[in-house]
Order: sequence, then structure tokens, then C-alpha cells
Amino acid sequence: MHRLPMLLASFLGLACAMPAAAQTYPSRPIKAITSVGPGGTSDIFIRLVGDELHKRWGQPVIVEMRPGGNQTIGGRSCAEAANDGYTICILPGETLSYNKFLYRKLPYDPESFEPITNAFFNTQVLVVQGSLKVKTLDELAALSKARSKTLSYVAPGAPHALFMEKWKAASGADLVRVPFRAGTEAVNGVMSGVTPVAFFGIANWLPHIREGTVVALAVEGPQRSPLLPDVPTLAELGYRGSMTYAYFGLVAPGGTPKPIIRQLRDEITSIGNDPDFRQKRMIDVGIVPIFNRPEEFARFLQEDRAAAQRVVQESGIQPQ
Repeated sequence: MHRLPMLLASFLGLACAMPAAAQTYPSRPIKAITSVGPGGTSDIFIRLVGDELHKRWGQPVIVEMRPGGNQTIGGRSCAEAANDGYTICILPGETLSYNKFLYRKLPYDPESFEPITNAFFNTQVLVVQGSLKVKTLDELAALSKARSKTLSYVAPGAPHALFMEKWKAASGADLVRVPFRAGTEAVNGVMSGVTPVAFFGIANWLPHIREGTVVALAVEGPQRSPLLPDVPTLAELGYRGSMTYAYFGLVAPGGTPKPIIRQLRDEITSIGNDPDFRQKRMIDVGIVPIFNRPEEFARFLQEDRAAAQRVVQESGIQPQ
């Protein structure tokens, strides 16, 4: 006879416990997983955000780097972490969208994560080391043919690597792709001439472009970057293939409580919308702030996965 009142009491107690849990969060350090090595754009960004969270919450954010495997190692580490709100992950489109179509079997489910917010789009720029003395893609193609099998390039982003391979096929360019490791290593490879061609985040290249030690040939995106107004887009150079734009999203392991997801999103968005942080830490280094709501990010991911599937299909690449 008393079972219904007891069930109602249990339900109400659980309902009250969730907001209370969010109110006491965080009570210990938070781990932030990145899928890139030291010095990458997302590594720098999450450390800056972590410093601000530490000031606000009194709890440190400890960055744990899990690079490698075309961003699958970071995805697996995030998916396998506890869903108690004390692990957040900053992951790129490769982990969240492309790998689903590039591999027959993944060690994680890209759709299992809890979206927090899409932090930013990361403008990508195609650069060459200044000593190559080339100013255009056509000049790079001609040089690569003259120096067959001696020039290499790095492009960590799947759509940018696919662009490079399609451009090579169309132009006859003779460059060899090398694996991407950490961002700082890739930059050093270009600067030393070991890997003199690269296509990745603009933040890594701005000082070198301004110094003239590297030359920017093209940027992705629907329009030119205000930081490099003289550098054409791929579309301006005649590229008509499908392209998705690089981004880094913040997610949590599946099942992380919704109140904590909302709290994380609100606090991180507050940091990102601070005028000084937004300008100096993001816009001035070529990353475009987004900070959408979890449900908006979830819809974006659905659309991005559909676009990623089209890009991979157009490339003719078969899942490994």
C-alpha cells in the first residue's frame, strides 16, 4: 500500500540530487584530454581555458595529451574515461567525424560523446618554406616535378590531406605525405626544410609568414583570412571539391550528467566571450570563436559527419 509514496519520494530525491551535484562541482581537479601533441593549437587553447577555470573554480585543469593514430588514440581515451564530469576532451573533426569513414573499425564510437560546445573553427593555411622560392601552387607543382620524390608535406587534417592528394593527381605534382606528430615538430620540419610543405593551423605560421621564412600559398574557408588578406582561398584558385573546415569541439564521455555539461559550457563560453580573451587568445591568432550550445553542437556534428562522408567518397579512398 505504501509502495507508490516510497517510489515518488525516491524519484524526488534523485531529482533534487542532480542540481545539488552540479552546485558542488567541481570538488577536485579536472582532466582535459587532447588528441594532439604539445604546442598544437588545441593544446595551447585548452591550457589557457584551464588557467581561467582554475581562477574561477579553484580546481586545476590537468591536460593529458593522447596524440597519434590519426587522432583515434585521443578519441578512445575520451570514450573510456569516467563520465563523472571530471574529464573533458578537446577533439578535432578527424576524431569526431572523419575517422568514422576512414576506418572499418574504430576503438571508440564518435557518436557516443556528450557535446559541450564547438569552441572554434581553426583556419588552415598551405605554406612552404621560404627557401623553396615558390609563390603559387603552380610553381610548387613545377618544382616538385623537377625534384621528384624529394619534397614532402604534412597535413594532419583529413580534408586537407585529401585536397593535397587530389591536387597532386590533377597537377602531376610529386610530393610525399609524411605522418603528423606534434604541432611543434611539424613546424620545425618546415623551418628546417625536412618537410618543407604543410597545410594546417594558421596560428602556427603567422610569425614565420610575417618574417618571410615561410610563404603562404592558400587558405581554406569561404573567404580570405583578415590576418592574411593577400593570400587567396582554395576556391579562388579554382578548387571545386568538397571541403569541410577544421574545428575543435569540447565533448565529454557519454553519460556525463547534463547539469554538469551545461555548467561546463556556460563557464567556458563566459571565458571565450571575454573581450580581451576573445581578441588576443583567439581572433589575433587566426581561430574563429564559436561557443554554441550543446544541442546546436550536436546538430553541427550530424551535418559535419554527412559532409565528411561526401569528402571521403569523392576522394575514392576505401576505409582501412
